[in-house]
Amino acid sequence: MTGALINIDVSDIKQATAFYCEVFGLRVGRRFDQEFVELLGFGVPCYLLQKKPGTASIPGGSHTRDYVRHWTPVHLDVVTEDIQAAYQRALTAGARSESEIKTTPYGKLVLMSDPFGHGFCLIEFNEKGYDALIPNATI
Repeated sequence: MTGALINIDVSDIKQATAFYCEVFGLRVGRRFDQEFVELLGFGVPCYLLQKKPGTASIPGGSHTRDYVRHWTPVHLDVVTEDIQAAYQRALTAGARSESEIKTTPYGKLVLMSDPFGHGFCLIEFNEKGYDALIPNATI
């Protein structure tokens, strides 16, 4: 394998581009057409794909797209150095908070969703990070 990409279906490409650039500090790479935009800054390319609500999510499938809050086992965890500032930026840009900012053994965490129903977490790691979850871990 040579890498990974992030693809996010959205109902409004302009709104989604503004949201992801404002909240996460991403920048537009290439615009392939009016419904397909590349965002850079996560360390892997992130592609926003405009897909109309009500269209099939897979060819021949019975499930159709909607952009209300939904659950999926795959979501973004976005690491930040200032969770409070990132949280406020996200709320101002239209994200929904789904928890309070919590202190965990590895840092701080808040659960949120974007304006298109996709869940994401903001994480501010402490000096141990996820190693705090391993008994007797040393850095």
